Amino acid sequence: MHTLSKLLVASTLALAALASQAQAAAGSTTAIASSYIAANDGTPLYYKDWGPKDGRVVVFSHGWPLNADSWEAQMMFLADQGYRVIAHDRRGHGRSGQPWTGNTMDQYADDLAAVIEALKLKNATLVGFSTGGGEVARYIGRHGTRRVAKVVLVGAVTPIMVKTSANPDGVPMDVFDGLRTDSLNNRAQLYKNIASGPFFGYNRPGTKPSEGLIDSFWRQGMLAGHKATYDSIKAFSETNFVEDLKKFDVPTLVIHGDDDQIVPIQTTARATVKLVKNARLIEYAGGPHGITDTHKDRLNKDLLEFIKK
Repeated sequence: MHTLSKLLVASTLALAALASQAQAAAGSTTAIASSYIAANDGTPLYYKDWGPKDGRVVVFSHGWPLNADSWEAQMMFLADQGYRVIAHDRRGHGRSGQPWTGNTMDQYADDLAAVIEALKLKNATLVGFSTGGGEVARYIGRHGTRRVAKVVLVGAVTPIMVKTSANPDGVPMDVFDGLRTDSLNNRAQLYKNIASGPFFGYNRPGTKPSEGLIDSFWRQGMLAGHKATYDSIKAFSETNFVEDLKKFDVPTLVIHGDDDQIVPIQTTARATVKLVKNARLIEYAGGPHGITDTHKDRLNKDLLEFIKK
C-alpha cells in the first residue's frame, strides 16, 4: 500500500477511535452506531452496529453494487425485536475504502472475518443477500463456523452462477460480459436500468415501480467505486462455492424469489439446498431478486422465526 494510502487509512481509523473515546467520556452507555474496522490489508471497512449490545447477534452481507443501507428494513425490524444487528459496507462499496485490488470472494470473506473478529462476535446468525450470500459461504469455507450459530442465504449466488461444462444450466458468460461493457460505457445508466427493470421485477406486467427504491439502488451503486463494482462482476458470477457449502454444519435457511431474473432460482437456491445438509428452502411465489424490499414484511417474519428458535 502506498504511503499516502496508509496515512488516509490511519487517519480514518484514528477519527473513528476518537469519536468512540469522546462518546465514552460523555458517559454514553452504548457504543457508537457506526465506525470503521481495518481489514487485513489495512482497508477501512465501515460498519453499522444497531440494537442492544447484549442482544443475540445477526450479521448482514449485502449485494452488488449496494451497501449496508440495503439491509435497513431487516435491521430496523430485528433491532426493535431486541437483536444486535451489524452490517458492513464491502470494500470498494459505500463508505468503506476503495483499494485497487482485493475485489475477490476470498478477500471479501476475510473482510467479513475481520469485522466478526474485531467485534468479538459469537453465536452469530450470518445473513447474506446475492453477492453477500457468496461472501458468507466463502467465509465459512475459509474460517469455519466457530463464531456462527445459523446461516440465511437470500437470493444468493451460490453454488455458482455462470454457465460452465459442469453447470450447463447457468447464466451464459455473455450476460456478465454485457454487464462489464455497460459498466464501462455508462454505469450510472446501468444501475438505473437494473433497478427500474429486473431487480425489483418492475419489468413485469401489472407492477408499480417505486421511484424511491430505484433512486436508492442508484445512489448506493454510484457511491461504490467503479473498479470495485467492475471486478465484483467476476467475483459473484464465476466463483464456485460448492466446496464451501459442503462445510456448512449449522442450521441453514435459503430464501429465494421464484421469479428472480438476476439470480435464477433453479441453478442457485434449489442447487444450494442439495449441497447443505438439512438446509431448508423457502420460495417466494412471484418474488423478484430484490425481495429484501419488495417482500420485506414476509422476509422479516421468516428471518425472525428462524433466528429465534
